[in-house]
Amino acid sequence: MCGLVGIYGVPEASKYIYFGLYSLQHRGQEGAGIACFDGKKIREYKNLGLVSEVFNEKILQELPGEIAIGHVRYSTTGSSTLQNVQPFCVTFARKTLALAHNGNLVNAHTLRCELEEEGHIFQTTMDSEVIMHLVVKYLREGLVTAISKAMQRIKGAYSVLLLCDNVLVAFRDPWGFRPLALGMINGGYALASETCAFDLLGVEYLRDVAPGEILVIDENGPKSYFPFEKEPQPLAHCIFEFIYFARPDSLIFQKNVYTVRKNLGFNLYKECPLSGAFIMPFPDSGTYAALGYAQASGLPLEFGVIRNHYIGRTFIQPSEKLRDLSVKMKLNPVKDFIRGKEVIVIDDSLVRGTTSKNRIKSIKLAGAKKIHFLISCPPLRYPCFFGIDFPQAKELIAAKHSVEEIRKFLDIDTLYYLSLEGLLDSVGDLRDKVCLACFTGNYPLEVDFSFRKDITEIK
Repeated sequence: MCGLVGIYGVPEASKYIYFGLYSLQHRGQEGAGIACFDGKKIREYKNLGLVSEVFNEKILQELPGEIAIGHVRYSTTGSSTLQNVQPFCVTFARKTLALAHNGNLVNAHTLRCELEEEGHIFQTTMDSEVIMHLVVKYLREGLVTAISKAMQRIKGAYSVLLLCDNVLVAFRDPWGFRPLALGMINGGYALASETCAFDLLGVEYLRDVAPGEILVIDENGPKSYFPFEKEPQPLAHCIFEFIYFARPDSLIFQKNVYTVRKNLGFNLYKECPLSGAFIMPFPDSGTYAALGYAQASGLPLEFGVIRNHYIGRTFIQPSEKLRDLSVKMKLNPVKDFIRGKEVIVIDDSLVRGTTSKNRIKSIKLAGAKKIHFLISCPPLRYPCFFGIDFPQAKELIAAKHSVEEIRKFLDIDTLYYLSLEGLLDSVGDLRDKVCLACFTGNYPLEVDFSFRKDITEIK
């Protein structure tokens, strides 16, 4: 998760960043920050909380300039503390730098130990700081060379925005795990994790920052560098961007998320055609797959549970207690409508199982006659090391239990997961360019397990 926005060459850039971060709030709710170049130095402001809680008009007035980057945080590596909120800013060799990172490095522990042995002092527990230390280490050789050498050493998922005085740089890992888009606005340039931020700001989408690309934007406009070998790198776009993360009105990896999620529902019906009173999603995550299933089946789509939109996304709350409390507050069944009905419930994924169990329990208490539960992705059996918050196998219910055991645990009549082939069919020509490691255990690159206590659970 995490959301990035960058602006170059537009007056009051920080205000554009602010609205862009609003569009990406779903990608992180723990903290938000903006760093800008005011013509002489980089200024920053960041804090814990939602974008609307962190910033106000007075704060934005104190962030002047035409170049800025912003970040909304969702923690995977590094705890939820103010020091870990990004952008991360440093001063070195009379230059000020600010960095914002979406993704997760898989060799951060090894690199951090090496850098500490060399005398580097770390201020945070973020893997993102490792990137900054490596860039600074080579900075005297020039900015592009420094980033190139850093990219040769770091492994894993990274879409990064780096502000170095009056130069804005975007760079992305060669596997293309996390999205990053480039656009034009008012004669300047914009970068964002998702194109829904462009829609709000009036940005013309140009293209994605390519996997393995270093894109430098300065007074001469954008220029691209490719530090890796010219042989094509197998791509590994995160499939969960389509299943859950991204907003449905975004283009992700140049494909419309809304369409993909409807395709998931279509394929669910092909594989598991059921009859019932109606189709109902767990909103908002299951809504578009449920729409696809309803259109394919001819059954009505109804909203049997109502969402409180003032509660955050429960999946990205890092504390189990917070997660359970949010589940109870977030969805409420329409009891008179559900009572005595056979319902087909659709959701995007089943991770730990506790959230779904609580939701299904509320439907049973509302008097549902039968409950069929369909999931628009395959069983999640393996941990993710590239930026999703289910890093331990013991937290994944499908890693330890069969589908039938999970059905009994949920106490429902039917449980069905979309097949891997059904999932791949939904993304069309991206089928050979996505990371499926959380389903298959086949990781696209080697992971540094030297600091993991649960290694035996995933081997």
